[in-house]
Amino acid sequence: MTALPAAHRVVVVGAGIGGLVAALLLAARGLDVTLLEAEAAPGGKMRPLEVDGATLDAGPTVFTMRWVFDELLHEAGSSTAAALPPLVPLDVLARHAWADDGSSLDLFADRARSADAIGAFAGPREGQRYLAFCREAGALYRALETPHLRSSRPGPLRLARELGPRGLATLAALGPMPSLARTLMRRFDDPRLQQLFARYATYCGASPWLAPATLMLVAHVEQEGVWAVQGGMAALARALAALFVARGGRLRCGTRCTAIDGQGGRVRGVVLEGGERLDADSVIFNGDVGALGPLLGTAAAAAPGLVPAARRSLSAITWAVHDRPSGIPLLRHNVFFDTDYASEFEDIFRARRLPRRGTVYVCAQDRHDAAHPPGEGAARERLLVLVNAPADGDTREFDDPETEACQTRCEELLRRCGLRLNLQPGPRVVRRTPAQFHRLFPATGGALYGQATHGWTMVFRRPGSTSGLPGLYLAGGSVHPGPGVPMAAMSGRLAAATLMDRLDSTRRSVRVRTSGGTSMPSATTAATR
Repeated sequence: MTALPAAHRVVVVGAGIGGLVAALLLAARGLDVTLLEAEAAPGGKMRPLEVDGATLDAGPTVFTMRWVFDELLHEAGSSTAAALPPLVPLDVLARHAWADDGSSLDLFADRARSADAIGAFAGPREGQRYLAFCREAGALYRALETPHLRSSRPGPLRLARELGPRGLATLAALGPMPSLARTLMRRFDDPRLQQLFARYATYCGASPWLAPATLMLVAHVEQEGVWAVQGGMAALARALAALFVARGGRLRCGTRCTAIDGQGGRVRGVVLEGGERLDADSVIFNGDVGALGPLLGTAAAAAPGLVPAARRSLSAITWAVHDRPSGIPLLRHNVFFDTDYASEFEDIFRARRLPRRGTVYVCAQDRHDAAHPPGEGAARERLLVLVNAPADGDTREFDDPETEACQTRCEELLRRCGLRLNLQPGPRVVRRTPAQFHRLFPATGGALYGQATHGWTMVFRRPGSTSGLPGLYLAGGSVHPGPGVPMAAMSGRLAAATLMDRLDSTRRSVRVRTSGGTSMPSATTAATR
């Protein structure tokens, strides 16, 4: 793309991962970019929390799809090795434990090791089914990477055209648009394996019984690599912010945007808390799209609008813990399953209550894998504990009796799985509810993933990087291509590309592509060439 004069002024509202990426790429192209963040530090949901003198990741904890950052940092004139904190590859993707029979299963970065572990856990035939499942997930990912992840918001006809015969055949092999849970019942006989892989729907804030089977591609994403970020996910945000400033951008933290000026039918600038005005030729809004309407005033009709509660993704109750667990050895990522998995999502999405048999996720942030336990004699370690919850934080406070009953159930589940851990709030434990997440992220009800990925048409319902107001662009986990750190980063990349394409008077193609012209292929794509 042709670099434009620095006179074109861009304001990016929100320094979450999507806003950071968009701001960085535009600053690297020579535009005049100001990045605004209401909080004291960049990161959005990748924010740390201080507990008992320790700093914990209190949001996303998993780093995957490294190729996304390899490519965008290359576009910004740097590299993952030069710009980001050290990334530690995990040999064990996650440890899984079941309360009903006391069994446990580790999945490994090495696919063959996982197949052997599954064979020992559930029988040799299930190990072979796992390998077939991985091949199918890989084919699905390769079919969807370019037409979905790398393109602007696709429509059904365009997606079908870009998938081509091979891609369409891959989707057809799944059957007539089944749910992820139903598909897994046909792929595995052991209900524990069905439960384990159905959990991939929750990575998008969805129920496995309502999410499309295409989410099985998450299995391939994990097999491509899972890393721990040295210094935590917040260090990733700080590194991107530092590179943005080094490329000439201006970062203003502790600065809240109270209005986006859309007078005259296009963006004119933004108004800050206290009345300061920043003129802008373009604005990128990196936040939940439901929060955009109140900022636009008379131009609010250009906003996508609030997401109804019934279509919101999962929220959560989390416990940030600085303590010493005992019992079953933990790895970096640990998942504890109760019986009757379907009831968890019936409770959340239909009954709108905290789950009576909720799955519990524990991120042990001082551990990598079995070969890297915390140092000998360590008195306490940093843990983030999470259970899924309905995103009703705008209408309910999730008062203490309700939340404490859920907490008691979680502690009991962990004990049944062999882990003893105190979750009672106090100096070493900080608890957060959907109501608190709603206050942190307005207009969401506490939903952590935008709209729930329910039904195969959901891919066409997420807003794209453009809005109904000329000069206003969108980024973040509530827009295409969806939630999660790499997806939100891709949304920022797409927003920057769309803005640049519209400013580049020499460009004639209407097809939006990711910024930087010819992209480096992902590891997956390169392997198939």
